[in-house]
Amino acid sequence: QVQLVESGGGLVQSGGSLRLSCAASGRTFSTYTMGWFRQALGKDREFVASISRTGGRTYYEDSVKGRFTISRDNAKNTVYLQMNSLKPEDTAVYYCVADSFLATAKSPVEYKYWGQGTQVTVSS
Repeated sequence: QVQLVESGGGLVQSGGSLRLSCAASGRTFSTYTMGWFRQALGKDREFVASISRTGGRTYYEDSVKGRFTISRDNAKNTVYLQMNSLKPEDTAVYYCVADSFLATAKSPVEYKYWGQGTQVTVSS
């Protein structure tokens, strides 16, 4: 069992930056692929980014490429999402996820563990 706790969300102006963190419990963090999803009001959850177990491979949804960066620190059991050049359409609840079979997984059903989510609001 893995518990995921997100932090770092908040209100930011368009063009600003935020860094989300996700702390994971357990001693097997390095064996999990990790990722981030988001869900805007009235919309389905969508894939944002994922990272392989060692951090050597990363994947992004097209609309965030070049603006968001996912990274992980296996010594700290933490995964990060650095978000730059934020836009109002990035407003959503952001969820940390863990343990898909493949780091390329982009469907919510492929991830076994989910955090509670953190709200990100970008004002125009």
